[in-house]
Amino acid sequence: MRDLAFDSPYRHGFARVAVAVPRVRVADPEANLGAILDLAAAANDARAAVVVFPELCLSSYALEDLFHQEVLVDRTAEMLGRLVDASSRLGSALVVGVPLGVEGHLFNCAAVVHQGRIAGIVPKSYLPNYREFYEKRHFVAARDAMVDEVTVHGQKVPFGTSLLFSATGIKHLVMHVEICEDLWVPIPPSSGAALAGATVLVNLSASNALVGKAEYRRLLCASQSARCISAYLYAAAGPGESTTDLAWDGQALIYENGERLAEARRFRDGQLIVADVDLERLVADRMRMTSFADAASDLRSRQPPWRRITLELEPPAEALALRRTLERFPYVPADPVRRNERCEEVHQIQVQGLRSRLVATGIEKVVLGVSGGLDSTEALLVAAKTMDALGLPRTNVLGVTMPGFATSARTLKNATRLVDALGATLLEIDIRPSAMQMLADLGHPAAAGAAHYDVTYENVQAGERTSHLFRLANHHHALVVGTGDLSELALGWCTYGVGDQMAHYSVNASVPKTLIRSLIAWIAATGELGPATEAVLADILATEISPELVPEQRSESTVGPFELVDFFLYHLVRFGSRPSRIAYLAHQAWRDPSAPPWPEFLPVEDRHAYNLAEIKRWLRVFLQRFFDNQFKRSSLPNAPKVGSGGSLSPRGDWRAPSDAPARIWLEELERNVP
Repeated sequence: MRDLAFDSPYRHGFARVAVAVPRVRVADPEANLGAILDLAAAANDARAAVVVFPELCLSSYALEDLFHQEVLVDRTAEMLGRLVDASSRLGSALVVGVPLGVEGHLFNCAAVVHQGRIAGIVPKSYLPNYREFYEKRHFVAARDAMVDEVTVHGQKVPFGTSLLFSATGIKHLVMHVEICEDLWVPIPPSSGAALAGATVLVNLSASNALVGKAEYRRLLCASQSARCISAYLYAAAGPGESTTDLAWDGQALIYENGERLAEARRFRDGQLIVADVDLERLVADRMRMTSFADAASDLRSRQPPWRRITLELEPPAEALALRRTLERFPYVPADPVRRNERCEEVHQIQVQGLRSRLVATGIEKVVLGVSGGLDSTEALLVAAKTMDALGLPRTNVLGVTMPGFATSARTLKNATRLVDALGATLLEIDIRPSAMQMLADLGHPAAAGAAHYDVTYENVQAGERTSHLFRLANHHHALVVGTGDLSELALGWCTYGVGDQMAHYSVNASVPKTLIRSLIAWIAATGELGPATEAVLADILATEISPELVPEQRSESTVGPFELVDFFLYHLVRFGSRPSRIAYLAHQAWRDPSAPPWPEFLPVEDRHAYNLAEIKRWLRVFLQRFFDNQFKRSSLPNAPKVGSGGSLSPRGDWRAPSDAPARIWLEELERNVP
């Protein structure tokens, strides 16, 4: 890892892959070889480890009975030999479609070529013989092979469908090859390969163009990559194939675990797409999904053993720009359609969770502290909607403002306006007298007027607020709704026990700060709440985040920008990523404020950039606080989990000892991030 530049994707668990669609000429293997080598050189210049070409691209696919002409098969074999020789000048492994005669039969094959040798040849398992395809007229299926080794270009080459191609220098890169129809069957060969360890599944195809077929291919590749927790590379035959009865669109696709990373423009000559697939993320997901390992165990006894073929692939050492889009806000999609869908679903989960808890307890009222900040605003909106869902009046929501020593006029006014606008019941309790009494009881200097703003000064106020909320709940036969969010729990940015860490039921505990902000913006944009409420929400969104416990207090100047906190949290908890990898990803996502995508509702002045030094600084703070404050997360109240990005509930996604130190994570950060 230390041999590679910090800005190399290969250093951080990525592998660069390419899919190429050359313009072929029918029955002209020499011209096709030239087109293949041109794209192979381009992929090599892009530093791709693997480049995949379409089915039978060396001969062309739409040859019909010309496949039975010995001169054509021989010439294609000759061009394969030239391709092998030319590959010695390339670092990329090439996966190319060829017809191959073996023991008196003709097979539709994929040849894996690298560094002057053929690493292996994979015959097609399932031959279509319906509609416009009649492959059984020309080829036999893999199951009819009588040998597991063939001699091609003077080399003895492994032959069969049980081949896995494993890269020596690129961790986790294990490739499996299948051909076109193999993906269309109920159990594609790649399913077994993934369970045997393949992380990159490739498909050489000659699927013709039909109305609606492109979307179906996308669905196939997306679903197979998701089920197999893998990358899926798909190359379809394109321009130049015979159009006697069919047309060809050259669709090229790269998917990773259900997400499309790249797609070529169809019906274009000489297409090449390149993307960086996150192998480390795939392996992390497989480790966490125990059913994946169970499926592998169940299948092992029913399949012949897989043969591992070594590819001497070495990653380039230089820095490379990452070839994929990274979401700056992993919990908040930049795409407005996806974001609105997510916000609506999260909001409904929160409402359903609180509603079910009230029904189960027989309680019809809730009480919560309303500060004029983001978290209590979202909790108040959820509480109001919950009363609507239960057919109860919103006056059953008791919104309590509790001004303390550093409460600003702006936040207090917004809290009051919001409670009134929603039709909830407004209560105000000034906690300063009781907080001052406790400070005096403790002999704290602030009781005598000293500007002594320590953690005791802060927590006395937080504790007084929580104590009042619980006693109000007793008094009104109500349930205390917690307002704290996932980001603050990760940082321990909350007061333990008799403080904002505790509630009868929490609605935001698995919702990170960036998503809280997006939820409020989404609710305001729906127009359901009226202009007065929307104006209050707009001002709350524009207010700087602060617990307002001491004068001039700003959360993000102490714990770091929450947009970075949420990025760090997602990659640490969701994937168990190394700190150096998290820093690399954050730098890629946040280094350039002009790079898309940004949520369109975010003002230009709030579109920040961070250099690597800033990211390293705040990641250091995050890691220290995350480990130091596990004890606060070990006794959290119940709360609904809203997404796969993680929950820190001790009964759910995150179960950790409270006394584990951050030392080895911090050491890795210091050692591997410049």
